Amino acid sequence: MSYPAKANAAVETEASLGTNSLFEQPWWLDAVAPGAWGAVEVSRDGRVVARLPYVTETRLGLRGLNMPPLTQTLGPWLAPSEGKQTGQLARQKELMTALIAGLPSHDFFHQRFHYSISNWLPFYWSGFEQTTRYTYVIEPLDDLDLVWAEFQSNVRREIRKAQKRVAVRTDLDVERFLDINTLSFKRQGLKLPYSRELVRRLDATCAERQARRMFFAEDGQGRLHAALYIVWNENSAYYLMSGIDPDLRNSGAMSLLVWEALQFAATVTEKFDFEGSVIEPVERFFRGFGGSLRPYFRITRFSRRMGFLMAGREMTKALLGDSKVPGKRI
Repeated sequence: MSYPAKANAAVETEASLGTNSLFEQPWWLDAVAPGAWGAVEVSRDGRVVARLPYVTETRLGLRGLNMPPLTQTLGPWLAPSEGKQTGQLARQKELMTALIAGLPSHDFFHQRFHYSISNWLPFYWSGFEQTTRYTYVIEPLDDLDLVWAEFQSNVRREIRKAQKRVAVRTDLDVERFLDINTLSFKRQGLKLPYSRELVRRLDATCAERQARRMFFAEDGQGRLHAALYIVWNENSAYYLMSGIDPDLRNSGAMSLLVWEALQFAATVTEKFDFEGSVIEPVERFFRGFGGSLRPYFRITRFSRRMGFLMAGREMTKALLGDSKVPGKRI
């Protein structure tokens, strides 16, 4: 399947709002956490210079600021600054400290920061803890021959095999996507970690902004082998969700869909973010496409009240939910 040299993507410019990714955009948060999100903002001379969105929820009688479904990162955005490194670090401390002070009262805090945030010291000094996670990012996308050359040889073989067995479609609807997405979780004895209604709402929002595309691999018998859902803005595309029919998982279809998504992404944005995973087989699959490893921070904090009430790790899991990135089951 071929794509035009430049696709028409109606997406907002994030720098004008103050975000690191589309996940911090108000329209995204309205879709995944309607009525449950807010943002702390710091202004200087009538201009927003720092912003920290958050999503509130209550679990087990405790109030939390948590990650909404299908949202890879939140975290602070700071307006770019110039000058000596010492001055920039002092400014980061000042702005991050102000953002933290503006957060609503909570018993637990859990966010994943965008990988562009390399300094979390002000959060550490405010009692937060950090765990390093990783994602794979392919950039730039302007030389697809080089992107292809960076794939592991087995990935290229899988793609060639799939090209002989399936055709790629992009004209099916979100219900067909959800059906095959559900199969991947069902194979592992898991329920879909988000509601179909939430995905429908998010899909409608992204479609309105020309900021999403679904890829399907279908064989000559009309069977769907795999499906992939990506979203994007002017800076990056993101591997949001996927699914495979367990009975057809050896066709190489998912590798083919990623390759198709990369070719499409090259027409609308600058890079492709696999969003990472701590599930070892998923990480191995992502690594095969040759992206650069990017560390990012998972930031948490618990109140004394929660510390008193918390009965070990199981309660933490119940409060934070699955810390693995949802939507990726291959």
